[in-house]
Amino acid sequence: MSTVAGLVLAAGGGRRYGMPKALVEYGGSLLVERAVRTARAVCDPVLVVLGARAVDVWRTADLDGATVLANRDWETGMASSLRTGLQGLRGWPGRVDAALVTLVDMPGMTPEALRAVAAHAGPTALAVATYDGVRGHPVLLGREHWAGVAATATGDEGARRYLAAHAVTEVDCTGLADPVDLDVPPGGVASAP
Repeated sequence: MSTVAGLVLAAGGGRRYGMPKALVEYGGSLLVERAVRTARAVCDPVLVVLGARAVDVWRTADLDGATVLANRDWETGMASSLRTGLQGLRGWPGRVDAALVTLVDMPGMTPEALRAVAAHAGPTALAVATYDGVRGHPVLLGREHWAGVAATATGDEGARRYLAAHAVTEVDCTGLADPVDLDVPPGGVASAP
């Protein structure tokens, strides 16, 4: 059985939202707490990448035993968080075969969707959740792809360019999770802080 690490990307400043999404309360808990809890239900270990107001997040949030990684380059986009997380996994004690990547701003993510994608885990795996035929998260990155993903990730694209150039297993997660991310607060557009 493959060891799958959860990798929660939670470093962004939430410019469109008006604050770092990791610190947004949703349904009685912080988004970062929800994301870590969901990953923890399926993955071990779980790593969470923080950036904007990282100390505030670390002090405020119950990260349920997740390992916290600091992304000093968080302002350059999601790719730097993905690279930070994959670098953290490369140095992880014990073998991790694949990383299951999820985002902090998807409160509708479920353990069921994570399990469906994680079922394809292995060192050579590349898999992505789809919702009504549209690719989304989580994304499964086998260990043998980490260097390639890190080398091609730029800005806010994350692994998109790498996945477009390789064979990827698409896992239908329609109905297992809500793939909508929170870009702006409910009821309107936020301005940058």
